[in-house]
Amino acid sequence: MYNRIYPIQDDIQEMSVFLFGARKTGKSTYLRSRFPQASYIDLLNSSLRSAYRNRPVTLYEQFAGKDAGTIVVIDEIQEVPELLNEVHRLISEFDIRFVLCGSSARKLKRKGYNTLGGRAYPCTFYPLVSAEIPDFDINRAVNQGMLPQHYLSPNPARLLSAYVDAYLQQEIKAEAIVRNLDAFERFLEVAALTDGEMVNYSNIASDCQINSTSVKQYFDILQDTLIGFMIPAYTKTVKRKLVQAPRFYYFDVGVANYLLHRKNLVRGTVEYGHAFEHLVIQELVAYLGYSHDRRRLSYWHTYAGNEVDAIIGDAELAIEIKSVETVQPKHLKGLKAFKEEHPDCKLMIVSLDPITRKSEDVDMINVYDFLRMLWNGELF
Repeated sequence: MYNRIYPIQDDIQEMSVFLFGARKTGKSTYLRSRFPQASYIDLLNSSLRSAYRNRPVTLYEQFAGKDAGTIVVIDEIQEVPELLNEVHRLISEFDIRFVLCGSSARKLKRKGYNTLGGRAYPCTFYPLVSAEIPDFDINRAVNQGMLPQHYLSPNPARLLSAYVDAYLQQEIKAEAIVRNLDAFERFLEVAALTDGEMVNYSNIASDCQINSTSVKQYFDILQDTLIGFMIPAYTKTVKRKLVQAPRFYYFDVGVANYLLHRKNLVRGTVEYGHAFEHLVIQELVAYLGYSHDRRRLSYWHTYAGNEVDAIIGDAELAIEIKSVETVQPKHLKGLKAFKEEHPDCKLMIVSLDPITRKSEDVDMINVYDFLRMLWNGELF
């Protein structure tokens, strides 16, 4: 079992928690290990689900009068969102602490269910991160992704195929989220072609043979079901005209690899470079999420073609990500251009170059050193 690093015990001391994460990230295993003495309600159990759905007040009757601070875990809360009214009452009247876990907040948001009025802290549970894996292997992670079952699997392709099929059947078809499942399945693959790239809704619509409105709705579905996320463009203009479109990433590089039919990625190839960048972005997103860091992660791209892969906060740190084994001056072009407009920004390039060092105003950091520094809180 991996030692997951999200400090949920710190959050639950203050208030209840909404913990959402894509399927197979390990939420249930994590919660059972963190709260072995808690009352645990699994709404994937059909009999329990029916009982609570038919009579939500049962939850109130079950826990009313319990000691303040009693912890109750409700897994797959989106299956019976009507329970949230009773959760609200129990928090307000008895200070019961809930961990409300699920793989999608879409149903809660779309139907306007009780979201507890600030009485529960929202958090996302991510795939594994490098700091959770003893003897972390960057090549394995780039190829297989970071879902717990997939990282060490001898046959990750089979698991990834089953994962995507289960997502389509359980999250999309079962909830009747889209009318045309075949079109959405095509969209998943076309969206993978834009993984790590700027989103052009019109081009994707043309490739999928659907309209742009549907494409935007489909991207919303991927984000609501936590299967993908957008990285916004950095738009603080000084003198250069900037691209405004967001970049899209699937939540796990292994899923992107499967949808793109990328296999056996080796260093030095374009495909490895794309997956390497994705993995580093994936780690940055998880770090900011777990540490409750409010600074925004964005990217910078000018119409002249200069770009930086990751900007932290208001130009506090600019990070270029290259899978090269020798950093050369040409790899620093985007960072130098960004520095011209934001002279106080710290510059960094993350690569496979084995020697971490500083060259003029750029920190050149080996990826293993970068990941260690990131999770030790030494970068920003």
